[in-house]
Order: sequence, then structure tokens, then C-alpha cells
Amino acid sequence: MNIGMIEAAAERLKGHAIATPLLNSPFLDKIAGRGVYVKAECLQKTGSFKFRGGWSAVSALPPDVRARGVIAYSSGNHAQGVALAARMHGVPCVILMPSDAPRVKIDNTRALGAEVVLYDRATGDRDAIGGALAADRGLTLIRPYDEPQVIAGQGTTGLEIARQAKDAGIERADVLVCCGGGGLTSGIALALAAHAPGLRARPAEPEGFDDVKRSLASGKIERNSRLSGSLCDAIVTPQPGELTFPILKRLAGPGIAVSEDEALAAMSAAFSRLRIVLEPGGAVALAAALFRRDEVEGDAVIAVASGGNVDPGVFRQALDRFPTL
Repeated sequence: MNIGMIEAAAERLKGHAIATPLLNSPFLDKIAGRGVYVKAECLQKTGSFKFRGGWSAVSALPPDVRARGVIAYSSGNHAQGVALAARMHGVPCVILMPSDAPRVKIDNTRALGAEVVLYDRATGDRDAIGGALAADRGLTLIRPYDEPQVIAGQGTTGLEIARQAKDAGIERADVLVCCGGGGLTSGIALALAAHAPGLRARPAEPEGFDDVKRSLASGKIERNSRLSGSLCDAIVTPQPGELTFPILKRLAGPGIAVSEDEALAAMSAAFSRLRIVLEPGGAVALAAALFRRDEVEGDAVIAVASGGNVDPGVFRQALDRFPTL
């Protein structure tokens, strides 16, 4: 992985991805005790940053390989990103999704034209199932985070953050990133190291599923003991990626873990103060910025709001439980 791959992905994404805004609210600043800037990737196509990596990976395939089709496995956001990229390229797409993924993500993926194959997250081996489907149908597997061109596409978020932070006069800050396998966090870390060295990427995760935080602390890849049971389903992965972890170990700051209640409170705050919709997994970075102020350094913090594909019931739960933020 290198900055040249990220810059090349940015060129391929021109005219296809949305350059999402960096939002600010004095109400959030007051809660956090510092300037809070929110990179609203929930406003990206398909409702999350994952379209960047999906387009980057599909567009980088040789035409004859791409024409045979692609396959991906995902709890929903990577699924939708790859499905839309495949549809825009006019090629077949199969998506392997856990059966407990939010219904809105399953329905949206099918609506984008993909064939959805469901599996049991707790007992099924998605790598084995996905690999078998790919071999049987001649499809190219696009992994959700341990894939160079996916990381490159996600890293374009960091290029935008670097430009927007400069325009806002932010020279030094922690950049908190909702983190599962580390594709977005590692891509942003690479982009910031090249274009905004005063900004430091840091992973944010849900408590009980903080494998990246623990891995950075120990210096070796740590695995989660559970693979399901979190409202933050979008960023629940077994462990950091083999490609992403060395990048994070070299460039990222310490991880931060937040509770589900803090994620729900951040969702409510984002809606009431910024008028954006977040899913729990897409809100953990903002939750860390707002409620873990002693773990963040500097007068400003940037939080990546990575996705907004939330079931209505969960969104109502956030607004009902935390109505006054």
C-alpha cells in the first residue's frame, strides 16, 4: 500500500463518489470541550464510505475479469458499495451477508441488483463460503478491508479530510475513525501521513469488540471472542486485517472503545445538531469525540461518521433514550 494507489483511486472516483462535507456545531463543541468536526460519510452514495472502496476495486479490475462478475461478503455497507459499483459497471454481483444483518441493508443490497446469499455469522465461515462461491462461478472476490484497492478507495476519505482540515485552519488533531477490520482507518492513516502529518488517525470501536484497540496495545493481532451481539454490526469483525494492521501499527494512535449507549447518544446528537442520520457502528467515532474527551488530544478533533444505514427501530431507540443532546 502507498499514497500513489490512493491518489490513483481518487482519480477513478472523480465524478462517481461524493466529496462529503466536514460539519461542525457549537453544541457538539460544548459537549466535547473542544472543536468537533464531523466528516459526514453517511452522505456518501449507498449511505457509507464503502462505495469508495467498492468503486476503486471494481474499476481497477481488467475488463475481461470484471465482466465475469464480482463477489463480496459484508454485513451490509460493503455489500451495498460493491453492489452499486458492479451495477454501474454493468457486471454481475453476488453478496454474502450474515442473516442477522439489519433488514434495511439486506433489502437495499438486493435493490441494487445483487444476488444476496445469507449465512449464520456465529457458526459460518464467511471466507470459506465466499471462496467456494467465487471458485464455482468464476467471480472475483472483493474483500471488505484486506484488499489493496479497497484500502486505496477508503483512503480517499483521508485526502478530503486533509484538504478540509487545512481550509478550516486545523493543523493538529486526532482523526477518530469507526473501525472494523481497519480498511478505512488504515487508508486514512496513509493519506494523512502524506498530506497532513499533523493529523493522526485513531480507531474507534464498540466495547467488547475492540480487537484493533487491543492489537495496537499488544503489538500483535488480537481476536474478538464474539462475532455477533452488538448494535454496531457494521464494524464487528473477527480481528484486524493482515494488510491493515501493519499500517495501523506504524501510523495510527491508540484505539478508543465506547459503549452502545454512547453510540446511541452520538446518533441522537448528530441528528439534532447536524441533521444527519447515523447507524450505531457509524457513530462510534463521534461518540469517542463527545464522551471520551480525556482520551483525545488537542483543541480540535475530527470524527468520521462512517455510515447511516440504520433500521428505523434502532434510530427511534436512540432518539427516545437521548432526546436532549
